[in-house]
Amino acid sequence: MSGKYFRMIKVAIVEDNKIINQSLTSLINRAEGFSCIGSYLDCESMLKQISNLDLDVLLMDIKLPGIDGIEGVRRVKVIKPELNILMLTIHEENESIFDALCAGACGYLVKKTHPERLLEAIEEAYEGGAPMSSHIARKVTTFFQKTKKLAADSTLLTDREQEILKELTSGKTYYAIAMTLNISKDTVRFHMKRIYKKLHVHSQAEAVSAAIKKGYV
Repeated sequence: MSGKYFRMIKVAIVEDNKIINQSLTSLINRAEGFSCIGSYLDCESMLKQISNLDLDVLLMDIKLPGIDGIEGVRRVKVIKPELNILMLTIHEENESIFDALCAGACGYLVKKTHPERLLEAIEEAYEGGAPMSSHIARKVTTFFQKTKKLAADSTLLTDREQEILKELTSGKTYYAIAMTLNISKDTVRFHMKRIYKKLHVHSQAEAVSAAIKKGYV
């Protein structure tokens, strides 16, 4: 577990498959520094309690009975705008990926993700990263390399700001971005504040979505 002091990452799960739900709950509760404080079989049950949950990361499936996961993300973001929502699903279609990210999810993993990697991804989301399964990240990058059209204001961001956005979109934390670009974590935060202001966004998920739409990454 990273970090010099103990901290507990509080997680909730929305997964309609009872066996998978129980397995995820058990995995999280067995891991040091993690606690599953809620597990739900549908979005409706979760939404009734979400405002009262002291929660760090929400794991969300996409195909659910009633309200689907993407609509669930939108509704949760109205109630808890800063909550880190990590999609965990079997769906790998471009539309599902981009709809989830645009709705406000901070990351996207497939259910075959190794348990150890899943715990790492939850921690990355907690620390401000945007974790994705490697082939999902490649799909995002490949799709926009083929289809992106640079917006008229593509020079709005500086080269450094575009570098930071690119690293953020690949799922890196502020610390990892700082190490990659050989700058301080405070410098990354400074540039991110400027990026938020220029792109008229208020969260990392919105910044990633805007960067993709505008062709910065």
